[in-house]
Amino acid sequence: MIARRHLMLTALAAASALALSVGSALAQQAYPNKAITLVVSFPPGGDTDALARSFAEKLALRVGQPVVVENKTGASGTIGNSFVAKAAPDGYTLLFTPNTFATAPLVLKPGTGATYNPLTDFTPILLAGTQSLFLITHAGSGLNTVNDVVTASKSGKINNYASPGSGSPMHILGEMVNRSAGVKLTQVPYRGSGPAIVDLVAGHIPMMYTTLGPVAQYIAQGKLVNVAVADPQRSSLAPNVPTLAEAGVKDAEVGAWQGFMGPKGMPADVVRTLNGHLNEILKMPDVQARMLTMALIPAGGEPAALAKINAYHNERYGKVIRETGIMAD
Repeated sequence: MIARRHLMLTALAAASALALSVGSALAQQAYPNKAITLVVSFPPGGDTDALARSFAEKLALRVGQPVVVENKTGASGTIGNSFVAKAAPDGYTLLFTPNTFATAPLVLKPGTGATYNPLTDFTPILLAGTQSLFLITHAGSGLNTVNDVVTASKSGKINNYASPGSGSPMHILGEMVNRSAGVKLTQVPYRGSGPAIVDLVAGHIPMMYTTLGPVAQYIAQGKLVNVAVADPQRSSLAPNVPTLAEAGVKDAEVGAWQGFMGPKGMPADVVRTLNGHLNEILKMPDVQARMLTMALIPAGGEPAALAKINAYHNERYGKVIRETGIMAD
């Protein structure tokens, strides 16, 4: 009897362990089994928010669960970024972010919300796309080449440029151009690219650094001039526009990116699932067409691609920030 009872208890224990194991495996296979929150650290209406919503809609259809975009704005994006860094690493709280993610903690004053490390507090998931930055001038300014800009600056004809905000990649580029070209153009920070472009088109400011999407229509209308691109090679979106290096301004290469991150410590199988779905979404013709209207070149690939470009931007632009004393407003 004792032996029979022992065998029964052993069998029950084994069955319970098997049930728990199967249940755990099913739980993992079932990801996601509830709504996913996709945090965007900038306000609705911009390129980052618009692209995040496109991905969210298509991801929801693929996984059979809602994907809810939540805007958590403020402090150059660090409010939303910090929120995701502190979230449970279960794949149900994600971040869609531009590359200000990599440098924002370096340009903010203490106590303004930068409570994350961009290199150690997140799990890279997918590099969605990359963007080039361009030097754009007002068509009536007479600044049609990089040499025109340098000469006008040194003669005192122009003394400033617009940017979408202090500490932005555009501000960093402006300081790199200043240093390389030996000029002292002063940044005029705006609250985003929109207001800066309005003043540039009106001729209230002679030049700015920006991505191509928001100014493409004005270039086509002859109101603005695309002078140079801040990339190592010419952009496929504007192949006739020289690089800054071609025009004699060396070591002034700044780009931008958009990507998906999650909290540190996400399970590898969840990351693979998300990366796979997002890569498939990135291949869709309507998504690629939407990105190209924003002058975003689709990227994709493994999470390591995002980790690499994030680390590069943090290190390279961080060095410029420290050397020039760039700070956000």
